[in-house]
Amino acid sequence: MKLSELKEQTVAFVGSGGLDSCTIMRWLTDEGIKVICFSADLGQPDEPDIKVIRHRMESCGASEVVVLPLQEELAKVGIYIIQAQANYEGRYWNTTGAARYVLVKAVVAEMKRLGLDIFSHGATGRGNCQVRFQILTKMLAPSFKVYAPWRDEVFLKRFGGRHEMLKFCREKNLPINTVKEVSYSSDANLLGIAHAPSVIESLETRTHYIDPVMGCYPFEAPDEAEDFEVYFEKGFPVEINGAQVSTLEAIVHTNIIAGKHGIGIGINLIENRIVGIKSREIYESPGMELLGTCYRMILQLVLDRSSYELFEFLSNIISKQIYRGYWLDLTTQMAFRAIRRTAELVTGRIKVCLYKGNIEFVSAREISHSLYSADNSSLEKVGNYNHEDSEAMLRILEISAYELAIKGQVSDPF
Repeated sequence: MKLSELKEQTVAFVGSGGLDSCTIMRWLTDEGIKVICFSADLGQPDEPDIKVIRHRMESCGASEVVVLPLQEELAKVGIYIIQAQANYEGRYWNTTGAARYVLVKAVVAEMKRLGLDIFSHGATGRGNCQVRFQILTKMLAPSFKVYAPWRDEVFLKRFGGRHEMLKFCREKNLPINTVKEVSYSSDANLLGIAHAPSVIESLETRTHYIDPVMGCYPFEAPDEAEDFEVYFEKGFPVEINGAQVSTLEAIVHTNIIAGKHGIGIGINLIENRIVGIKSREIYESPGMELLGTCYRMILQLVLDRSSYELFEFLSNIISKQIYRGYWLDLTTQMAFRAIRRTAELVTGRIKVCLYKGNIEFVSAREISHSLYSADNSSLEKVGNYNHEDSEAMLRILEISAYELAIKGQVSDPF
């Protein structure tokens, strides 16, 4: 869509109250467009008072601001990501992708209730979120139209980048956080924070340039170690350090504990964006890192070799699918349903020790479906395993090795 197509229409704009949101809201309003702003309480750690977002967007010209309460839904999705161990490219817990999914689903439902059909957002034409917004909106509401100012030539002529937007906001006296907006941008929610471009685009900028919000860097963490214990029941954390917790409380509590010890803080990743370019991101996701690590410890106990290999394959698929915004298609449905079967086996208690960014295993107890046997794996003369039983197995296995050798298929790979 283009600006000219919005005349006499009401636009539903998804805004977080940041520089892009404030700029676009005021620009659309100045162009005579009626805009209803949709935002959400996603447990943003950098916005302790969610009312500030409402004030910013109203000050920028929104005819109405709808703030959706989505913390509990986001926490639940966060646990589903942990159950799938859906780390994109091995480092990123897909925290922003999760928030976009939860947000779009809630906004589209509210738009249908209000009779709106133009979904707008402030994601740039180089980033991932434009794809996530577009794909999710079209899957949930095929008839909806999507307006993205960063893909409209009229907007691009007016605003070449963040410096032009900052100047515009200052001229209009709009309520933005000028200190943060000048140096780098952050996208925050309950599950984590993604710090992106501006000064950290340079590969000569240290990770520590970023001021962490959800904790501290490992070198700044306490000199005293701390034990942490979590009890999972069918894939969900239900007890933290002896206290019963809801899914939301589990995320909140582990964010605090893990952040204190520098767990999951300052994760530097040069990642492959959906649009085909590489970008540098610095992440914070302390609770996800801690819970996710403890969860994997139980997986290692309950999954046999074949199921673990399949799990890893599905985990990789899910991490890429949700990174790209494909939460709702058949591939993701199938993969998550298979993962759910493994989650049903994850019941048990894990204790770890936290120290300066490290998570050290302490104990695993009450693991209902554990396949591990200390007796069977011992090198001592205990258990039911007889070393002599391996003889027949190895005679069978050596047949293929023998055939490969005599048929000239064996050589040094280096």
